[in-house]
Amino acid sequence: MSKIFSVRNPRTGQYDYEFTEATPESIHADAAKLRASSGAWADMPIAARCLLLGQWAAALKAERQNIIDALIVDTGRRRESELEVDSAIANLLRWVERAPALLEEPATRDSVVKPMTLTAASVPLGLVAVISPWNFPFLLALIDCVPALAAGCAVMVKPSEVTPRFVEPLKRTVAAIPALAQVLQIVQGGPHTGVAMINAADAVCFTGSVATGRMIARHCAERLITCFLELGGKDAVVVLKDADILRAARAIAWGGLANAGQSCLSVERIFVEAPVYAEFVEALADECNNLKLAYPQLDDGVIGPLIAERQADTIRAQLDDAYAQGAKALAGGNVEILGGGLWCKPVVLIDVTPDMKIMTDETFGPVLPVMSCRDADHAIALANGIEFGLSGAVFGPREQALAVARRMECGAVSINDAALTAMVHDGEKQAFKHSGLGASRMGDSSIARFRRRRVLIENAALSHDPWWFPARPPS
Repeated sequence: MSKIFSVRNPRTGQYDYEFTEATPESIHADAAKLRASSGAWADMPIAARCLLLGQWAAALKAERQNIIDALIVDTGRRRESELEVDSAIANLLRWVERAPALLEEPATRDSVVKPMTLTAASVPLGLVAVISPWNFPFLLALIDCVPALAAGCAVMVKPSEVTPRFVEPLKRTVAAIPALAQVLQIVQGGPHTGVAMINAADAVCFTGSVATGRMIARHCAERLITCFLELGGKDAVVVLKDADILRAARAIAWGGLANAGQSCLSVERIFVEAPVYAEFVEALADECNNLKLAYPQLDDGVIGPLIAERQADTIRAQLDDAYAQGAKALAGGNVEILGGGLWCKPVVLIDVTPDMKIMTDETFGPVLPVMSCRDADHAIALANGIEFGLSGAVFGPREQALAVARRMECGAVSINDAALTAMVHDGEKQAFKHSGLGASRMGDSSIARFRRRRVLIENAALSHDPWWFPARPPS
């Protein structure tokens, strides 16, 4: 029996959209169809696959405004929706340009064991399941899907059930490229659909929480299939005493508050050297107090609503805990209901301590807690002192900032800027600690995740190998 999902509008709080969940049986049937077509797709020359992906980019451009309009309803924000769609299309075009050279197999070469030769003959992983989240639903649905397709895999994508309205125009773009539609399927549903996909796939790409990531990792381990996990973050920023304070405040405000802080790479902890702490918190509070909510009209401000209702509960609980322990807000306050939607004005917290939940657990909201530190060593110790290690940032003179960055336990560090991995996707990085698992999803090397390495070892001279059993004497 198919389940009907009712979907909440984040600006109004009304459940004004429905879709039917894919059943395990339909997932199994879709997987069989994708597998039946995957051989021809894998055998296709990479240039031909990229030509089709280029046609898909053109179809996405044709549907651009329809996708943006759907995302605006899904997420309640305009500017980030436009950036999201344009960034995803740019990434697709980057793979169209880069994939042919990156997937070219090296020429046959001599082995160190003579007279053997080695010929690379990699193959696609097969059917890849992509399970993506609600915060950047379009971009993150495609970020693993596109290189997997370019590498010759068939792909099944399940966007989040929280933000599904963009799926309809996205499906139209896939249907416009019949050869692509045979190897790319967009399905809808909740956790049960995701489980069915994992059971049908040869590899899994998941973006989401640490808790769900652990469950998926266990499930994939039972099946002995590969999984690539991009999980939670609690990104730290270190502000050194000789930093450009106004620049740091502006950059950190964007890095922590874009998309209302609903990003795994949002700034969520700020450590400032004591001599400039007061100046910095004054500048940051001033910056945040001037940022307005996108309410009641979409273009009235730049801070959108909280998209997922359950996340608002997490933000509220963390703030209540911090206030109960003595934290004070220099900007903002707490979650509020406006017009039926859930909103949170940017919060700048001071008098926080490292053991508060607001400093240890992922917030995923527009909250910027700031701590004063004795020196850079103290700041680094605090920054590295929790389970997350996705990304971070440092502000200060270049050489000092680079020295601090090299000591931070995370996969990418922005220097004199913040959250740069949101905009720069060609730098290779991995998640540290509990923030993820697997090879880099960014940069040129990330396409190699979707190929299984195979080598052809040939005795070029057809000589008798010295390790064979001794030859029998002639009879």
